Amino acid sequence: MGRPRFTIWHAVLLLTCLIHLPGASSMLKCKCDINICKDTNGTCETDGYCFTSVQRKKNSDEVVYNFRGCYDKANFFPPDIGTPMECNTSSYSCCSDDFCNADEIKNFLDAGKASETSYLTSLEIALCITVPTLIGCIIVIFCYYFRTSSHKRRGLHQHLKQQGDDSIETPDHPILSKGVSLKHMIEMTTSGSGSGLPLLVQRSIARQIQLMNIIGQGRFGEVFRGRWRGENVAVKIFSSREERSWFREAEIYQTVMLRHENILGFIAADNKDNGTWTQLWLITDYHEFGSLFDFLSNTTLTTNSMIQMALSVATGLAHLHMDIMGTQGKPAIAHRDLKSKNILVKSNWTCAIGDLGLAVRHDVTTDTVDIPLNNRVGTKRYMAPEVLDDTMNIDQFDSFKRADVYALGLVFWEMAMRCNVGGKYDEYQLPFFDAVPPDPTIDEMKRVVCYEKQRPNIPNRWQSCDALHIMTKLMKECWYHHATARLTALRIKKTLSNYRTSEELKM
Repeated sequence: MGRPRFTIWHAVLLLTCLIHLPGASSMLKCKCDINICKDTNGTCETDGYCFTSVQRKKNSDEVVYNFRGCYDKANFFPPDIGTPMECNTSSYSCCSDDFCNADEIKNFLDAGKASETSYLTSLEIALCITVPTLIGCIIVIFCYYFRTSSHKRRGLHQHLKQQGDDSIETPDHPILSKGVSLKHMIEMTTSGSGSGLPLLVQRSIARQIQLMNIIGQGRFGEVFRGRWRGENVAVKIFSSREERSWFREAEIYQTVMLRHENILGFIAADNKDNGTWTQLWLITDYHEFGSLFDFLSNTTLTTNSMIQMALSVATGLAHLHMDIMGTQGKPAIAHRDLKSKNILVKSNWTCAIGDLGLAVRHDVTTDTVDIPLNNRVGTKRYMAPEVLDDTMNIDQFDSFKRADVYALGLVFWEMAMRCNVGGKYDEYQLPFFDAVPPDPTIDEMKRVVCYEKQRPNIPNRWQSCDALHIMTKLMKECWYHHATARLTALRIKKTLSNYRTSEELKM
């Protein structure tokens, strides 16, 4: 690799020497029209060329002198070239000897031809050097890109072993020493709020994970419970056709300042390639209660636990939506696929938002939305009206946040349905279970949500319970048809927090 670099740099150096032709490096004395150079008695000095400008009579080849003077390098076009373009035109002549423009007409004709010959010669020489050099650069860039892309697809990270153990060789890094927990390791390297573990540490952890049992499936692939040095982790395995989702989710999880107690904790991302197929691994915290969907299907909630869960989800979403300014700041992020299956329930019955494969980021400096190149769309059942009828302004980041809030209202409804008050509660159901089939189409959801403007049914008994009444009010303000009328995630968080504080004071 050293030789091509040597050749390219020397070619550039040689080209620089060639295009700065003799005659442009010393001060020339030139004839200058007296009306232009009054103070120097009709002469001028330049670091460029003497020039003569002429005009031709209309419908004739007869040359008529116009004016003459000095053409300084600072005025060359293009800049930094041996002979400027103007010197090779039919009305402009340049020369590089003292007072070579004294005889305006003769020198124009003679010097014009000489200049043209000189210009073409230097151009030909320059082209002979630059064209091969450019081709060489393109080849080097192409080879580098091809090599990088190939490594990514075949396993840029170290290949995982499906049945890894502690005997696998790991880097000599203090945070990988025996007895250090994942939580402590992350706190040591990220201060609890950074962009994730170093890549080398991620690869080392991934290589030591032992898959135990499958705990979930989705359209992206499967989720396994894994073990790393006695600790449980969740391993989300994407199929190779879902590479974009895997890459996007890993990218979003490693956003600076994203780590939060109500966002699913990211540990590592890596590839596994056995020569015939590629698996894409995303390793996160493991929560034994599973998703909110699974939890609500089997468990009822008290009013306190419902408020606590709702507050934790709203807090996580508010953190996603918030932009934190500064050199180590966090961009605002919208989820785009918020639903009960993408929310995990922790051991303390609070929640953490996961599955960020469709997330979009807001670039404050350019006020643009970083939309992933992903053919997947969100879950139809949870799509906001403006998403279903394709009227959402995707160039405005707030539009994505408002669509998230609509979905949050539906999640609140699912929680409220399982709230046990005086022995009364409902069986778990998905939103719009009574209006659309189990796997609805866009058109079916559009008919119900956009045209008929239906929303999930609110039982009358909810009005007699303060906690359910608050939840009812919030969910209605989340799923307004007009997006601009919806609450923000931060406002929802504050409302729930104030309610919980007031209830605690009563106790």
